[in-house]
Amino acid sequence: MKIQIDEQELKQKLTPEQYHILREKGTEAPFSSELLKVKDKGMFTCAVCGNELFSSDAKFDSGTGWPSFDQAIPGSVEFKEDNSHGMVRTEVTCAQCGSHLGHVFDDGPSATSGKRFCINGACLLMKKDQE
Repeated sequence: MKIQIDEQELKQKLTPEQYHILREKGTEAPFSSELLKVKDKGMFTCAVCGNELFSSDAKFDSGTGWPSFDQAIPGSVEFKEDNSHGMVRTEVTCAQCGSHLGHVFDDGPSATSGKRFCINGACLLMKKDQE
């Protein structure tokens, strides 16, 4: 279900970098996200609307410099063709609020989905499982 976003409220809630990435399709610098090293069990949620996007069980170290996942929570994301920067890629957006998250590639672990969701850490919040 799509939700409406008040862009002015969002500019107050998010850092300028988060707003640029999530709402203006920006990209964070590789290896800059604190979430790269997170090994806690839980859910990664959209920083804009709280939609659960990725389970910690799907996270893996791709070596690319961005948090990577081999699958999204079913129905949590949408895909759009992205022809920017002279490349053909598949953009990943939050199904609930439409925010830009990153891109998905077909070079992930073959033992799972074969997908690599390359996601900007600034787009995610970590909701740890309760012990």
